[in-house]
Order: sequence, then structure tokens, then C-alpha cells
Amino acid sequence: MDVLVIATLLVIVIAVYFKSNPLNHSKKFIMRRFVNWFPLGMSYAFLYMARYNLVVSKNALGDLMTKENFGLIFAAGTFVYGFSFLINGPLVDKIGGKKGIIIACAGACISNALMGVILYLFLHGQLNINLTIAFCILYSLNMYFQSYGAVSIIKVKAYWFHVRERGIFGAIFGTLISVGVYFAFDWGQAIADASLLSPKVNLNLVQRFIHSVFSISSGTTDALWLIFFIPSAILVFWVLIDLWLIKDTPGEANFEDFDVADASSGEDDRPLKISELLKRIFTNPIMITLGLVEFTAGVLRNGIMQWYPVFAKEIPQIGAEFFLQNWGLLLCLTGVLGGFAVGIISDNFFQSRRGPPAAIMGGFALTLAIIMALAIPTYPTIVGLCAIFIITGVIGITSITSGTAAADFGGKKATATASGIVDGCVYLGSGVQSAVIGFLATKDWRYWPVFLIPFAVAGTLLAIRIWKDIPAATKRYLLTVEKIQVDVVSVDSSGHAVSISESTVTITPHEES
Repeated sequence: MDVLVIATLLVIVIAVYFKSNPLNHSKKFIMRRFVNWFPLGMSYAFLYMARYNLVVSKNALGDLMTKENFGLIFAAGTFVYGFSFLINGPLVDKIGGKKGIIIACAGACISNALMGVILYLFLHGQLNINLTIAFCILYSLNMYFQSYGAVSIIKVKAYWFHVRERGIFGAIFGTLISVGVYFAFDWGQAIADASLLSPKVNLNLVQRFIHSVFSISSGTTDALWLIFFIPSAILVFWVLIDLWLIKDTPGEANFEDFDVADASSGEDDRPLKISELLKRIFTNPIMITLGLVEFTAGVLRNGIMQWYPVFAKEIPQIGAEFFLQNWGLLLCLTGVLGGFAVGIISDNFFQSRRGPPAAIMGGFALTLAIIMALAIPTYPTIVGLCAIFIITGVIGITSITSGTAAADFGGKKATATASGIVDGCVYLGSGVQSAVIGFLATKDWRYWPVFLIPFAVAGTLLAIRIWKDIPAATKRYLLTVEKIQVDVVSVDSSGHAVSISESTVTITPHEES
């Protein structure tokens, strides 16, 4: 049933993509662009599965991975992820998004396979090591390669989507993040359930297939290493698809390249040096503000996504079991809602400004964090609802800032560097919350939502600061391109009107004169 829901969701997203064509691209271009972004997006979604499977493994391993240990492992990986963008962002700007996404998938594939091998040997008593230290190293390696993923998608997007189309792409990007979260939590948990010697739930057809193919019931220990092996195997498939289908620019796919009206508009084709790329980002106050907004979003996003399953397993949520049982699906659905909300709001109500929807979503998340702090632990249903809808807000913020605003203000020549540094701030925030909440939750879970509130306040105020900001090239585009309605009159040979219709034409002030 869940798979049908996700499939329907993807069909709706694809339909929205084909319906949204404000620049009147040709049908061939729209189709080729779909063939480009869909495998990119699905690769990124399965990278998420190979990233958050650590959360699933924590619950499956029980006392072998305590809250403190899990927090340290996740923090180590997220700090590496955040700082690696200083290298990988400029590198992807040099080599292109296609090579970047292939490096991401191949590296994450190898890293997950290594974690699976280590766990296999450890559970079979063939390797006597400190599992926490081993996972800190390997998960950090995984996250280093994972950091190529988002910047590669946005790098390719920058050449294929005009600024006026990027709001809807931000919605698509948010959807892909959300689908990836579903894969990570629900598919990951299904793999974990199927890997048990004595499954605690009734297995579906796919789970029974996994159970039988790997002869789990004839083993001596739970096959929890499959939580890492199976996502690793899936990524191999997407590496091959990406090699075949992805093109970095429309020109490489035999279409004409066009001015996307972002911060690189009007510049020559000379590639920027790494020093120029970094200077462009770190001397831009808007980019710094976007990074700070994303830092706070990282605290909120993973502060909920990472810890609610741990909380709900440790403290049974009587009457609210639905949330833990369907955590991945719920995150997916509400995340899609957040992504599409900010994209539609930005492009249709704020002339492609990104600050307003980020501020609105920040205020929404803040309100819910306060309610959650008041409701825990007495009202489990309210806590579950608040947790789910906080994700709506922060996925919306991430999709419109990392996925869209960073590319707008960085420009297509510096897109990977700009979006990488901004996205890196998400994971620096995630690293902070991982270490702190892991400690606080050991004392009392009531500290958990209280810790999130100041970050929600700060993120909202920072987003308000950039409420009116928009790239100069986008301003010029909006000023010089005006859509007007004109009457098209058809006349017969005697000069009498026989039909009248309306048509939209695009004119510039120069053409009007």
C-alpha cells in the first residue's frame, strides 16, 4: 500500500513538472530535461536511504549502539559532510554535476558495503573491535561521498532551469528528499525486520524473498548487515543509469543553452578559480545569511527526523503508535507538502524571492516546536503531529534555500560551491544537535524539543532579513520582460471580423518603442 502511495505521489510530481512551463520551452526540451533530472533525483533519494539507514541500524542493534554512541557516530559523519563542501563544491563546479553524482553514488556504495562487512564480522565474533570507532570512521567516509550528491543535482539544475522555473524545481527537490527519507526509514525498517532470525512481524512478499535468498533462518545471528548491503547494491544500478542518461547542460544534449537569469548572467564563459568561487560566497552577506538559516534548519530537521524513532521506541507512545510504524511514509508526504508549498509561494506570490517562504515555514516550525515542548510526554498524538509537521516546515526551508536560493545568488558558474556550503551548514547544525540531544535525552526527553526552540526563532528572524532580496539579473529580467494580453482578430475577405481570441505575448520596453 505504501509503495502505491509513493508511486502515485511521483506521478503527481511528474505531472506538475510537465504542466509547469512558464518560459514556453519546446515539448522535446521538456521531455529531455525530465530524462535528465529524474535519474538524478532518484539517485539522490537512494543516497538518502544509504545515509539514514544508520538510524534504522541503531534501533535494530539495541544495546550494541547506545544513544550516546549513535549521537557520536552521526555527529562525526555530519561534521565531515558539512566541511567537505569546501573541497567538493568547487570541485563539482569544475568537473560538472554528472561526474559528481556518479562519485557520490559509487563512494556511498563502497562505504555502505564496508559498514556491512564490519557489522557481519562483528556479529559473527570474527572481529573484536570498538564498533563505535569503526562506524565513526566508515560513516564519515560515507558522508564525505554523500556530500557530492546535492551539489551535483543543483549544478545540473542551474543550466537546465531558468530562475523563474526554479521554485517548482525546489518543490521537486524537496519531494526527492522526502522520497529518500521514506526509502531510508520504511524500506530500511522492512530490511531490518526481514533480517531477523525470528521476525517479530508478519513479513510481506519482498521481505520473505530477502529472508529466503540470504538463508537468514539457517544462520546463527540476525543478518543486520543487510541494512547496509542492500542500499549499496541499489546504488550500483543508479550509477549505470546516470552514466547513460545525464547531461550537464542542454548543449550537451543537442539543445541550445540559454540565459537562466541568475547571478552568473552576462558573465563570460571563463571558469572561476577556487579562490574566486570561495570569495564569491563568503563575501556575499546574503549567502552567509542563507547558510545560517540552513544551520538552524539542520538542527530542527535532524533533531526531529533522527530522534523521534529513538524516542518512540524507548518511551512507548500509547495511542500514537501510528507515527513510528509509518514514520518514513509520513515524513515523505509532509515533506512533499512543504517543498511544493514554498515553491508555489515563491514563484507565484513573491516574484521568485526565496526569503518570504523560508520565513513563513520557519514561523510554522517554531510554533509547532513550542506546542511539542508543552505536550511531551503527556500527549503522544500531539507530539507525533508536531514532529511530522515540523519536518514539513524544514524540508520547505531546505528546498527553497539549499535547492534554489543558493543557486540563484551563487550563479550557475558557482552553483555547486554556493549550494554546497549552504547545504553543509545544514549538517553542521545536524552535527551539533546529534551530539547535544544524544546527551540531553539520556537525562530527560523533555529537554529535546526545548533545545530546538531557540534555533527555530533564529532561523525565522534570519529569513526575514532576506525577505526582499533577489539576484540583480533576476530583477533585470522581471523589469524587461512583461506579459500582456492582446486580442487576436480574424477577418474575412470583406474586412469583417469573424472571430476574436486572446493570446499572451512577451514584449520588452525597447520593442514597445
